[in-house]
Amino acid sequence: MAVSKQVEAPESGGMCPSRLLLEHVTSRWGVLVLIELLDRPHRFSELRRVISRFGRGVSEKMLTQTLQTLERDGLVHRDAKPVIPPRVDYSLTDLGREAAEQVRGLAAWTHERMADVEKARQAYHEARDIQSRAS
Repeated sequence: MAVSKQVEAPESGGMCPSRLLLEHVTSRWGVLVLIELLDRPHRFSELRRVISRFGRGVSEKMLTQTLQTLERDGLVHRDAKPVIPPRVDYSLTDLGREAAEQVRGLAAWTHERMADVEKARQAYHEARDIQSRAS
């Protein structure tokens, strides 16, 4: 991806807009939100519970920030129903579905190739140990 000109945006601290979007989509919680919303819309508490099954749970604050960021980027739709108690459903936009499909492919690849990555890490550390002992 060639970027001809870096455009400064106040919230990005001068970061290229496409790089900032990539950061949002591939963030720790962004990936999980996008993948989970591929299946169907979720309410906030349901989404939090489902995402938390992948390890350490996501805080309410962090999930709120992630959803707001993805909504601002046009990837997530927030549907607030005027009922008591309030009901808010989150779903993917068409743009969000495209991004989520890409992210899911990357997540599947990492799962499928993790054994090879572990072997490479082990070989790296063994080579470093041999090198440091020789020094």
